[in-house]
Amino acid sequence: MVFEEAYKEIAYKVRTDIDQLNSRLNDLFLDDNVIFQELQTFLNSPSKRIRSVLTFLYLRANELDVTDEQIELQTIVELIHNASLIHDDVIDEDLKRRGQNTLNCDFGNRMAVVSGDYLLSVVMKKLTCFKSIELFNIFAKTLENMCSGEIQQYILLGKFPSIDEYIEKSYLKTGALFEAGITAAMRIAGETKIIRAVEFGRNFGIAFQIRDDLKNVLSPDSKDLANGIYNATAIFSGSSEVNSMGIEKTKDLLNNYLDKAEDCLVDLAENEYREALFELLELLKND
Repeated sequence: MVFEEAYKEIAYKVRTDIDQLNSRLNDLFLDDNVIFQELQTFLNSPSKRIRSVLTFLYLRANELDVTDEQIELQTIVELIHNASLIHDDVIDEDLKRRGQNTLNCDFGNRMAVVSGDYLLSVVMKKLTCFKSIELFNIFAKTLENMCSGEIQQYILLGKFPSIDEYIEKSYLKTGALFEAGITAAMRIAGETKIIRAVEFGRNFGIAFQIRDDLKNVLSPDSKDLANGIYNATAIFSGSSEVNSMGIEKTKDLLNNYLDKAEDCLVDLAENEYREALFELLELLKND
């Protein structure tokens, strides 16, 4: 079974939650101008919604309700993620995303940057409705981390970072938002003992970035190496010419972080959502 089919089966367990999330994202922009229409199309384009799927599964595995507040919280997470994608497309000069033209392709870099910023302004507005300084601080720190990760990647262009530097960048760019989504969800559910949740989100997010980098390097369309972005496979290979040793060591690194994430689930009560989380971790190992 290919990844997409297996993932759909896992995500189907929280389909009601995802349907509510998609409905909320679908109603964001009712204005008739061309930019808002393009943003709405972008938000509605096919997406795994893996950050939200992961959080909904985690909440239900902990036998916690997915309330209207939880749906709104994951709307915020998805808006942050999509804003980062729009900005990434500008930075990477990509013209296609999810099979469609990027905003920078259709409207230029300046309007794409403003559009990504606009999504973040919606995030700020939604966060204020929670009237929680703690939640605001969680996501303010997350945005700071994501920007720091991009800055660190730029500074390291053409250089071979250490594995520790690579892991730090992976956390900042990707792991931080996974961590924030689950941490914030547990907070508004009233949970106070959330160390396991924080660790689970962080380790899953780092693993997800390692897997993405590995797939990128193995893709014939990869631009990372040509652009001087040296991720785990190049670091382990000791060269921009990736070899089998570099690939195998990167797979070991990926599985190490997936194992760490798995360790954070062992105390959960046995239910279908806990099982789905284990299935997702196993899927990422074997894909």
